[in-house]
Amino acid sequence: MEYAPSISQLAGLLADPGRAAMLWALMDGSARPAGELAAIAGLSASSTSGHLARLSEGGLLAVQTRGRNRYYRLATPEIGVAIEALASASLASQPPRARVVPASRTAPAALRQARTCYDHLAGELAVGLFERMSQASWIVVQGTTVDLTASGAQGMAQLGVDLEVARRKRRQFACTCPDWSERKPHLGGALGAALLESLMARNWIEPTPTSRALRVTPRGQREIPRIAG
Repeated sequence: MEYAPSISQLAGLLADPGRAAMLWALMDGSARPAGELAAIAGLSASSTSGHLARLSEGGLLAVQTRGRNRYYRLATPEIGVAIEALASASLASQPPRARVVPASRTAPAALRQARTCYDHLAGELAVGLFERMSQASWIVVQGTTVDLTASGAQGMAQLGVDLEVARRKRRQFACTCPDWSERKPHLGGALGAALLESLMARNWIEPTPTSRALRVTPRGQREIPRIAG
């Protein structure tokens, strides 16, 4: 085999609970000093220093020097994507009785509220939208499959969602997607991606520069709660 990605190396770096806790604290795109990360992970200063060195050498963390202090952040957005994907996989693989600690207690606040999940909306905002659309009979949920009703199609069209384009995508049109921070489903598939694109085109939601967290604009704070209301 001429080339294979260093999956085992990455897995080894993520396997330690202390290192995982520090990486999780940086998922919001922030840069934090070693002392703060040590407190979050419950580790001694010397132990934290060793862990941070391994994560930096492994390419997961980047270091910024500010005066006498060194601040650590995720090296690339792809690192955050990988960690979030593992969090979702962990949720899906756990038996129902094991899901006793809501991730909303530990996930960074900015990611809990609204974030991208691949190419669609996730977090509290997305789960709330999904529940309202279901209650308003915009969608009918059957297992992991989501069917768009006539009233839902009308509502989506009013939001500027191009349903014909979404249906032509080479992917599932609409489905449930497990939300790791809320432990409830949000809207995935081509329809979920088209909805997020429309909300951003209307400037109700905008990206943040350092993470997958999304910011709800003042206009979005007024208009989004009215969707399927």
